[in-house]
Parts: sequence; structure tokens; C-alpha cells
Amino acid sequence: MKIGLIGLPLTGKTTLFNLLTKSKAAMGSFSAGTGANIGTAQVPDKRIDFLSEMYNPKKTTYAQIEFVDIAGFLAGGEGHKSGAGKFLNDVRGCDALVHVLRAFENDDVVHVTADLNPAKDLDAVDMELLFADLELIEKRIERIKAGKKITKENAAEMNLLEKCYGVLENGSSMLEADLTEEERFSLKNFAFLTEKPRLAAVNMDEQQFREKSYPYKEKLTALCREKNIALLELCAQMELEISELDDEDRMAFMEDLGLVETGIELLARNVYAHLGLLSFFTVGEDEVKAWTIAKGLNAKEAAGKIHSDIERGFIRAEVVKYQDIAELGSMAKVKEKGLFRLEGKEYTVQDGDIVHFRFNV
Repeated sequence: MKIGLIGLPLTGKTTLFNLLTKSKAAMGSFSAGTGANIGTAQVPDKRIDFLSEMYNPKKTTYAQIEFVDIAGFLAGGEGHKSGAGKFLNDVRGCDALVHVLRAFENDDVVHVTADLNPAKDLDAVDMELLFADLELIEKRIERIKAGKKITKENAAEMNLLEKCYGVLENGSSMLEADLTEEERFSLKNFAFLTEKPRLAAVNMDEQQFREKSYPYKEKLTALCREKNIALLELCAQMELEISELDDEDRMAFMEDLGLVETGIELLARNVYAHLGLLSFFTVGEDEVKAWTIAKGLNAKEAAGKIHSDIERGFIRAEVVKYQDIAELGSMAKVKEKGLFRLEGKEYTVQDGDIVHFRFNV
């Protein structure tokens, strides 16, 4: 799973990136920023902690999220020209985008528009995504027209792209475009930015976080609801400082602030919900591991996420619910209670399932 962090300069994107990935990426002025920071974060999961303590494996593997932190860009392209196009190409391969929006006050770090209005910033970033998609379509249509011969397939592609262009030109996103499943599949390689699930992360200062208030909060909340964007509220700098404390002090600070989950837990939970993902587990003395899959996959398809041979030679899935083993304390007691099940290939894997696949190749 790959998540792109995007936004205007000096919003705290790199601070959030460092918090999530435990990196030390340089933070500074947007004028010096080029390219992208890339790092991986482990998704904390108390279920994995419990299972690891139970099995004491040689290796424990948490679910992971790769983050791409692109340099802040200035919005305000002319016509259909995106001032962010060259930066946004770095996140076309991402599964979802997180808009980092600034609410925090800091006289030493002046907001690029001199106006702390996260709702306005969200609209500005959304417009850049739209412009970048328009440019992508324009360039592809130009290449088709420049060819020596326009094939039947080229003509069909151009008609579809012109249809998409009209949608974007009217201010709608590719998510809202009235397209068939076949049409969306044919456009998959374009990786349109406005088709990706999006989340908004409001980066507050400590006082705002404690008071649960920041400029234009109501307007931003309404805007996110209208755009179907999950809205997260956090204080990246404060969490980054807390993360560097020892366990006892960190827990004390989190309790004082009323924090029940960390930034990565909050973000991961919302990303999973927005992307329709879940985790199932495999356990044993060698390894306890979390596997991330799309909701709705059956047992045979889930087996393929581990190895194609397991899917090909699938026989049965031995399934135990995490909640059952957590409540009873051992696999032996789960079996005693008759809660250990054998499932066929059509069984739909559920979040928290502990699965052992029987297969033969």
C-alpha cells in the first residue's frame, strides 16, 4: 500500500512524513524542495502484539504502508496548466492521497498565502489535481493526433479521453465521471489523481489540538463531507516530539493530551476504511504476520497474496477468529469450544481472521 502526502509548502508534510516513517528527512523552505521523500511505516496493531507474545516467533511482521512525501507546490496554474504537475507525477502510482493542510500558528514559518484557511487550501490543492489530470489527457490526445495513422483503437481511446476531459473541465473529478467498469479499466494506466481516494489531515499546533479548534474548522468539515474526504486532525510536531520519549513518558503525555491512538494508527485506520482493506493473520513459531487484502476476497484469493502456489493448490483454510483466541487465551481452548473451522475456497476472509492454508502442488 502506497500513500502520497501532498499539499502547499510549509504545511508540515515532511514533519508528518518523519513521524509516520521514523525518518530524518530534511525540513525547510519550499524553494529548496525538489523530488520526493520515500519511506515505509509499520502499522501498529495490538492484535499482532498479542499473537506475537503468544507464539514467541522468530519474526514478527506488521502490515506496512509506504509514504511518498512530495515537495510542497504553489497552487494557481493558468488555464489548464498545473503549477504542481511535475511534482504530482511522483504520486500517480499511489493508492491514495493525503492532503496535509496547515492550521498551526508559527510566526517563524509564514504561510505561503499569509492566510490560515485550510478549507481554501483544500480547494486549491484539489484544483491542482484536476489541472494535472487535464494536462495528462491533453498530452495523450496530442500524441494520438500526431501519429501517422489513427487506428480504430486510437479513435475509441480519444473519444473516451475527450469524454473525461469534459467531466474535468466542468470541475468534477474522475471519481464522479459516469463511466462503465470496462471504460475505467481501459483508463487504469493513466492513474488519474482525481480518481484516487483522498484524505485530509489538518496539522494543528498544540493549543489548537488541546482546544479542538482551529480557523475555518466548520467550513472545512462541511467541505470534506461534500467531497467525501475523510478528515483527520493531528499535531504532527507534538506527536513527533512525543514519539522520541521512552515508553513510560510517551504514555503519560498521550494520556494528558487525551490521545488514544498515534498519528499512524489514526491515518492507517482511515486509509483502510477508505480503500476497503482488512488484515488477516498467519501465525506460528517462525513468524506472526499481518496480511493486507481488499474486503470481499475469498480464501483462495487471499492465499494467493501469500504465494501463487498456495492459491493454485488450495485445499482448505483453517480459520480462527482473533477475538476468540484473545478471549480464550490459547488455540487448544478455541478448538475445545468448537470455534476452529475448516472453510472452502469461497469463504470470504474477515478482518482479524487467523488463517492456515492447506494446499498441495
